[in-house]
Amino acid sequence: MAVTEKPRGASRRGVRGNRGAPTITDVARAANCSPMTVSRVINGERSVREETREAVLDAIKRLNYSPNRAARSLAGAAQTRIALLYSNPSASYLSELLMGALEQASLSDVHLVVERCEFDKDELAVVRRLVEAGIEGFVLPSPLCDEQPLLDLLSELGAQAVAVGPGRGPENHSAVMIDDYQAAYDMTRHIIGLGHRRIGFIVGNPHQSASGQRLEGFCDAMAAAGLEVPPECIAQGFFSYRSGLDAAERLLASGERPTAIFASNDDMAAATVAVAHRQHLDVPADISVAGYDDTAIASTIWPELTTIRQPIGDMSRKAVELLGRELRSRQKGERIRPTHLKLDYQLIRRQSDAAPSLANRPQMVGRP
Repeated sequence: MAVTEKPRGASRRGVRGNRGAPTITDVARAANCSPMTVSRVINGERSVREETREAVLDAIKRLNYSPNRAARSLAGAAQTRIALLYSNPSASYLSELLMGALEQASLSDVHLVVERCEFDKDELAVVRRLVEAGIEGFVLPSPLCDEQPLLDLLSELGAQAVAVGPGRGPENHSAVMIDDYQAAYDMTRHIIGLGHRRIGFIVGNPHQSASGQRLEGFCDAMAAAGLEVPPECIAQGFFSYRSGLDAAERLLASGERPTAIFASNDDMAAATVAVAHRQHLDVPADISVAGYDDTAIASTIWPELTTIRQPIGDMSRKAVELLGRELRSRQKGERIRPTHLKLDYQLIRRQSDAAPSLANRPQMVGRP
């Protein structure tokens, strides 16, 4: 589990047409490599070490370097076209996902189409239409990343796809994810370590494999501590704020209410805090609440949420970068094998949790 943060992207001020605009040689000098290596990174070639690739991408960001598309076109490198499909109820999740994808699309010289589709309704028709329009690859965040008929159709049509945030990587496509099981296990152990014994859990969308991984991590951590999980301590949610309200009301209406609730995403955790306040319960003095994702809502409500930081923006960037590389490799006739990348997560402790016996003492903001 990671305990450090990476700085976000540098300024995006335009320099095109300015005298002294950075060149590929400037990028190479900043990344301590050759201009040819920079060119390979820009073109998505695989023959570059990951540390070197990261150094080049960081230099491109810092220098605000833009590849010369006209020169690349003359060299025969047509711009790659990909689509990001989305069908997710969390606005905070989508915001970070889209920002990461758009930023990396610019760096990778990829033409990105963003399109919404209704889960389990029109996504197959949307994919067929986009493939017919010349889209070569797809970025599929949850819940679409777990829809097997969609993944099968993409294989049938000969399109590449990268899943973002699945509980487990698909067989025939690449994926960028975190270890959802271990992250949920770690959060549950943290809550137990505070002294809680009766802990409620709000499950995410049952159609998403990540939901099952998080539930399994919670249950195994409870079992490892010798604690039971009564049926009334588990409530079904769907990753939306509304479903979190309903689930929290069920958990807090039980005869012996839990002293802590761990929700499978921040939207449902924020809803749990709202229900607790509605019932005149103080968070964390009367009940501790933990979330998952560390989206914007986690630090905009009060108290701010203890949560698992899933690097959504970084996952989206990696997905676009990986997809661009795969498509360019395929254009060269190279065989593509699915790549399943796991990024680090962090447990972020804020003001929404406390030890039951110490609940009235002032809380420290920090990380365990």
